[in-house]
Amino acid sequence: MRLSSLLHYALSICACCIGGYVKVLVCVTQTLEVSTYIELTPDGRSLDPAFATALVNEADLCAVEEALALVEAAGGGEVVLVSVGEDAAEEALRSALSLGPERAVRVWGEGVVLADTRSIAAALLACVESEAPDLVLTGVQASDTGAQSVGPALAAMWGVACVPVGRRLSASGSTLQLEREFEAGLVERVEVDLPALVTVQVGANTPRYGSFKDKMRAKKADISVVQPLALPPSRITLARMEVAPTGSHRSLELIEGGPSAVATRIMDLVREAQS
Repeated sequence: MRLSSLLHYALSICACCIGGYVKVLVCVTQTLEVSTYIELTPDGRSLDPAFATALVNEADLCAVEEALALVEAAGGGEVVLVSVGEDAAEEALRSALSLGPERAVRVWGEGVVLADTRSIAAALLACVESEAPDLVLTGVQASDTGAQSVGPALAAMWGVACVPVGRRLSASGSTLQLEREFEAGLVERVEVDLPALVTVQVGANTPRYGSFKDKMRAKKADISVVQPLALPPSRITLARMEVAPTGSHRSLELIEGGPSAVATRIMDLVREAQS
């Protein structure tokens, strides 16, 4: 952790103990609606925007809601959004900004490779270092690709604890309390020192709807742009994407006739499938 972050950490402990102020930085990103039909560009290196519907990542919206609820319960604070990407990333920021966060930051510059988790985490670190938050929240994973390594990578670079799959956050002094839900209904209650990073699970809450006033504010908001920290060239490049074949052919048959005829035809189909 850098000296500036250590200084902010000491000051934030005093602020939390005295006034309940907490500053939360939430990482948001655009993902593609996976239920829609998509096509690749001719070079196979990106999705054709004519077939892709971009949305704010579902888990990130839950992270925004957790941040807003945490600040409200603490009695004061600030929620700041950050996204890595070109100008198009501002669409996701404005959408999330309409839910109530105070402001948003976009990180972009030479050397950022969106196909490289390490590159994205390093870019986010530039904003973390400049904002010096008490807490960073990310969605647990991307809804389109299932990727879930940016949050842990960012925590490692920042030098703080990472608590995955969190929900029901509350702050008390310089510590954060939260729950983690596992399979079979098992719930783990965790306490971690601030600053820290938490990845928020999908379904951890029900994100609020932005008011008309907040939507207009988000539409007009100035989104500052931060340059990423200097980092070695990425060793990962995107060669080509492919749409995997389903591996099977499906057909639909309407079976007509009486119960006996229908049953006979169903048995014939079962035998054909097993042969």
